[in-house]
Amino acid sequence: MKRIISYNVNGIRAAMKKGLVDWMDAAQPDVMCFQETKANADQVELADFEKLGYKTYWYSAQKKGYSGVAIFSKDVPLHVEYGMGIEKYDFEGRVIRADYEDYSVISVYMPSGSSGDERQAFKMEWLADFKNYIDELKKAIPNLVICGDYNICHTAIDIHNPTRNGNTSGFLPEEREWVTEFINSGFIDSFRVFNQEPHNYSWWTYRAGARGKNLGWRIDYHMVSSTLEEKMTRAAILPEAKHSDHCPVLLELDF
Repeated sequence: MKRIISYNVNGIRAAMKKGLVDWMDAAQPDVMCFQETKANADQVELADFEKLGYKTYWYSAQKKGYSGVAIFSKDVPLHVEYGMGIEKYDFEGRVIRADYEDYSVISVYMPSGSSGDERQAFKMEWLADFKNYIDELKKAIPNLVICGDYNICHTAIDIHNPTRNGNTSGFLPEEREWVTEFINSGFIDSFRVFNQEPHNYSWWTYRAGARGKNLGWRIDYHMVSSTLEEKMTRAAILPEAKHSDHCPVLLELDF
């Protein structure tokens, strides 16, 4: 059994001050994918994670305190790939991949378009380029688990107020269509295999007590290659973990 957890921590140092290490000790993931680390490895007390048995692999943004992804792993990967080979994205530290014998795990932090038209255009370019990157990658590595913050709610069930958010970045028709096309290209939204219920979210704004009222968005996913469909035994959202404005999402695979 492999337990993979993805978590946008919105600053790993801030999350550690809120008990992240103890939480990981209790949750015991085999592979932990982080997004928005907002730190370089040398700025973090890595010994706390190493004591739990993790090797840590970091891909930070060039800009200090911004973006950044990491994979913490109990097994030593066969190979770790940093970035996707496109400078304008890799500059922002958005993709890291760990290859194992039976599968590969990608921790991805997709751009947000919420700050304005320029970043929304950047996001749409990213989505097209990321899909091309994955289309090529899966020829060599068919068994992919693509974990992370996609910054998109796929369907109306994934957002607390779909009507009001119809023209909001993260729920735009063209973004939602991209997720549909991505899934149709050979991936499974693992959470929805196990849970078709509404009101399951992975991010809440800090404004207006949104988390307490569960007024959220589901934007964090484990997209799993359809070749691994039979291996999935569980997928869940873990909203009781409160180290960030996101919560962790979990996937279990039985090899």
